[in-house]
Amino acid sequence: MKLPPRTVERLSKYRRLLSNKKYPEDDHIFSHKLAGFLNLTPEQVRRDLMLIGINGNHRKGYHVGTMIDVIGRIIDRQEGHNLALVGICNLGRAVLRFIRKSGTRMNIVAAFDIDDNKVNTTISGVPCHAISNLPKVIVEQNIHIAILTVPSEAVNEITTRLINAGIKGILNFTSVPLDVPGDVYLKDYDIITSLEEIGFYLKD
Repeated sequence: MKLPPRTVERLSKYRRLLSNKKYPEDDHIFSHKLAGFLNLTPEQVRRDLMLIGINGNHRKGYHVGTMIDVIGRIIDRQEGHNLALVGICNLGRAVLRFIRKSGTRMNIVAAFDIDDNKVNTTISGVPCHAISNLPKVIVEQNIHIAILTVPSEAVNEITTRLINAGIKGILNFTSVPLDVPGDVYLKDYDIITSLEEIGFYLKD
């Protein structure tokens, strides 16, 4: 099923919110309540759910267990995804811990760094390898997604290595714009840009 990226993003948020709030599986929720939690409109929620074949009940709303199950079947890979994190800085450690505790089917199975004090250690349950071993580990661990938390001056070289090793999806936490082939899915997460956007709307 082909879905717009923003729709997939919202579906992930719906499932995470419902799972974290630990609704009983047979409970129901109305679109306006779900929308209110996420600062969306009820119409947007209903459109998203209709795209994946979920219809609500006028009297009771949407069945929570059905929503969680259907969203999972739509956006998850059955066997999950193996991920690599490149750059064990403070941000990298925080991202690693967050994902490991999130309960997602995204499994960080390898980390990479150039620091000899980190290489060949285990960090938050994940083995850290030398950058020089990246191609070998990517293939052996069947890794297709990488998270970048490396210094800006290293990001282009590391990205080239990852793509040459077979990586097809990159989450970029650096501020460097990346040029990747059309068959590689790139998602940028620029903290400074996000903060400056918030600042712009608050400056008056």
